[in-house]
Amino acid sequence: MQLEKFSYDNKIVRDFTIASLVFGVVGMLVGVLIASQLFAPELNFSIPFLTFGRIRPLHTNAVIFAFVGNAIFAGIYYSLPRLLKASMFSPLLSRIHFWGWQLIIVAAAITLPLGITTSKEYAELEWPIDIAITIIWVVFGINMIGTILKRREKHMYVAIWFYLATWVTVAVLHIVNSFELPVSFLKSYSLYAGVQDALVQWWYGHNAVAFFLTTPYLGLMYYYLPKAANRPIYSYKLSIIHFWALIFLYIWAGPHHLLYSALPDWAQSLGTVFSIMLIAPSWGGMINGLLTLRGAWDRVREDPILKFMVVAVTAYGMSTFEGPMLSLKNVNAIAHFTDWIIAHVHIGALGWNGFLTAGVFYWLIPKIFKTNLYSKKMANVHFWIGTLGIVFYASAMYWSGVAQSLMWKQFNDMGMLQYPNFLETTLQIIPMYIIRAFGGTLYLIGMLLMVYNLAKTMLQGKLVANEEAEAAPLHKDEKEKISHRWLEGKPIYFLIASLIVILIGGIVEFVPTFLIKSNIPTISSVKPYTPLELQGRDIYIREGCNNCHSQLVRPFRSETERYGEYSKAGEYVYDHPFLWGSKRTGPDLHREGGKYPNLWHYLHMENPRSMSPGSIMPPYPWLLENSLDASLTVNKINAMRSLGVPYPEGYENQAMDDLMKQAEAIALDLQKNGVPAEPDKEIIALIAYLQRLGTDIKAKPVAEINR
Repeated sequence: MQLEKFSYDNKIVRDFTIASLVFGVVGMLVGVLIASQLFAPELNFSIPFLTFGRIRPLHTNAVIFAFVGNAIFAGIYYSLPRLLKASMFSPLLSRIHFWGWQLIIVAAAITLPLGITTSKEYAELEWPIDIAITIIWVVFGINMIGTILKRREKHMYVAIWFYLATWVTVAVLHIVNSFELPVSFLKSYSLYAGVQDALVQWWYGHNAVAFFLTTPYLGLMYYYLPKAANRPIYSYKLSIIHFWALIFLYIWAGPHHLLYSALPDWAQSLGTVFSIMLIAPSWGGMINGLLTLRGAWDRVREDPILKFMVVAVTAYGMSTFEGPMLSLKNVNAIAHFTDWIIAHVHIGALGWNGFLTAGVFYWLIPKIFKTNLYSKKMANVHFWIGTLGIVFYASAMYWSGVAQSLMWKQFNDMGMLQYPNFLETTLQIIPMYIIRAFGGTLYLIGMLLMVYNLAKTMLQGKLVANEEAEAAPLHKDEKEKISHRWLEGKPIYFLIASLIVILIGGIVEFVPTFLIKSNIPTISSVKPYTPLELQGRDIYIREGCNNCHSQLVRPFRSETERYGEYSKAGEYVYDHPFLWGSKRTGPDLHREGGKYPNLWHYLHMENPRSMSPGSIMPPYPWLLENSLDASLTVNKINAMRSLGVPYPEGYENQAMDDLMKQAEAIALDLQKNGVPAEPDKEIIALIAYLQRLGTDIKAKPVAEINR
């Protein structure tokens, strides 16, 4: 049989690798900065675009989409053609994909510190960038699927199954979660409101972790771990069970982020049940990876590449056991909103994603540059520094999370909260924040060692930009009975099957929540925000306040004693987007309205420590100086009405008058208390919003709440 000649494009692999390394360092450097800001608030520098609230999403986006995203593409562009024995479908699409993705990252790096954000976790980028992401993702999909269709290998290896499932699921997640109504070029409102928005967001948020940080990395594990160990994967049958069970079960688990919330109980229970079931396929994948190394453990002790991979797969197993445990209501009641969740997330991010990336890059770069790794000893040092960094980071956050939960829930002998002041908890865990920052610094040093080691490796070798190869053409006349092997030979059928499997869970959860009104009961006293409050809410979102403050009082005695009546689904029907939050670095704000006078809020934003000694919140002096931009008020009212908020027809014509009337009343109150406040400043709008929170329903006396 005559062999056909073709080549592998190693240049695109190199470019994605370099981008991953650069953005990985940047993302982790920002991570160390925000970790340090939590015990040294002066590191916010009183500069708007360097505050914790604004750059925390910069850190998460840089690590997830820039560092991990580029690593995924590097790994796929190397492994996919070799598994299929074919060149990539289109070198032009490869270049468009590369440069398009980097431009998206740069756009994120510019807009997020400027406060241009949707506030939705892991989906903070505004609508023009969302459209760009969709286009580039389609370009990537065409290139990948086109390569699969022109393959010379009949059956698709397991790694490709995970690549396909990643592509189709991320496309669905991104599009559904990104439905939003533009108000201006860089401002939009979520199509969904309140409880429905929360369900869609955490269906996306959990599965962004599942299908961007997990399934593509499982594909990389199935290719690079056997390659590095020079051994076949342990079990083909186990990989089939692992794949289909994982992609089916994962998509249901999002509601476990919303336990004890205003989400309907049946949806919460579904999230818990499917999260527990996820242990089986997740550990099936871990076992398949670790048992691939059977008989090769002597090499693991010597080879830094295998060390990174073993710890990565182990961290995957730890995270995918802990995640289902955190979805149990009794565990969630303790851990949710605490630093425990931060520890859990970073075991996955630093251990699973970071270490597998390191192992892949240490194996990959010498291959495409036809040389040896510059320093095996330096790679070993990176491994141990990185491992210590993870240990310091995670142990400090576990300790901190437990301390937070116990102090929040502690009652004294008289039946009163032992620590009624939230700040007491914060001051108690400052040492843990210092240890966390130290651990993050160690991990960053390890990353810098890897960058240096790989740069020297590239310099001592020479890139084979187009690696020549040859293989026999594909013969499609072979007949097989319908089986998994048959499905592997039908990539379009495989893609459709994957799409159907991942859609089932989302449809079951969404249809009742959106179509059955009793799931989201309305409350007649809940009214739309006034124009000034709406502007204040947008300032709250711009400054990233939701990164530190929740707006969700859960039905626990400890929370109703501290904050007031627990939150109801009907209170959020006009919230586009929802702002329940996922972490309490500061206290919950859902019952903030009327709790303090306007003067307190003014002074607190000017200098938090003047009102709360020891506070780690940064000051916001620019809010006192910046004039409120009310030019979009009419557009915002019209957009909200289009989304179902019941502003009367023509109300936009009097909205500015109402805005100024409310602003003047707040400014006058501040002036009476000796503050020369002007009604056209941003602080006035923010105060209006904070004073509105939780006031739509009549608060019950504490004794009645806890009866």
